[in-house]
Amino acid sequence: MNVKIASAQYDISFLENWKQYQGKIEKWVAEAVSQDAKILLFPEYFSMELASLFSKEIYSSLSRQLTAMQSLHDHFVDLFGALAQKNQCYIQAGTFPVRVNTGAYRNRAYLFMPDGRYDYQDKMIMTRFENEQWLIKGGKELKCFNTDYGKIAINICYDSEFPLLARKQVEMGANLILVPSCTDTLAGYHRVKIGCQARALENQCYVVQSSIVGEAAWSEALDVNTGAAAIYTPVDRGFPDNGILAIGELNATQWLIAEISPSACETVREQGQVFNYRDWPLQNAFN
Repeated sequence: MNVKIASAQYDISFLENWKQYQGKIEKWVAEAVSQDAKILLFPEYFSMELASLFSKEIYSSLSRQLTAMQSLHDHFVDLFGALAQKNQCYIQAGTFPVRVNTGAYRNRAYLFMPDGRYDYQDKMIMTRFENEQWLIKGGKELKCFNTDYGKIAINICYDSEFPLLARKQVEMGANLILVPSCTDTLAGYHRVKIGCQARALENQCYVVQSSIVGEAAWSEALDVNTGAAAIYTPVDRGFPDNGILAIGELNATQWLIAEISPSACETVREQGQVFNYRDWPLQNAFN
């Protein structure tokens, strides 16, 4: 079954109130849905623009903003849950830093369903910034989500650079991996981009990246952002020769929308010019 997917190149705003944020998100979603997108992907940490709703003393502090953000968590979940239901689409709402029972924080990626359900994938492997400055801890479980368009998995930014994570999710049945990302440097963007392309090649599946773009001088966490959205594919028969179905303009604010066919991944794994997915175990012979 074919489906249109929309991946955001999302700009960070300084917000005056929740109503302004809600209006911004509703506008983004409406634009994608008006182009028949049924799966929407936002970037990692795009929720952190909500920190601007608090005082300068809070949004200027890495630790205090995480604490304050918890008061908006339920509103965030309710907003995206309602939009997914209203528009009968799947929304991967980037990530939100969530404080768990132990008092630690997880970088959590929610997937909201058209029927009102939602689930999440926590980021598994932390970057130095998350480890050393934000003190955010890695998740413990890799998941794969059932949807009307097949099984979907999520690799959060840095996670996409580690092949065994995606491999496990694809072996669980995923033909589409969503990668919400947040990168400040051009090198960081390219690391995630290369990781996404490699995961699509190895697993003969779709990998879709979303990025924060632009500058937010008020935010220590998201002051500079570099990236572009992209939809990567297997590099084989029936897919683009370069494995890139679509890619956005670097640092532009936009939706990137294209039609994908997740079921075609099964076909190329059985009838492709090469069998990257099937031949993966052959590597073990050289260990």
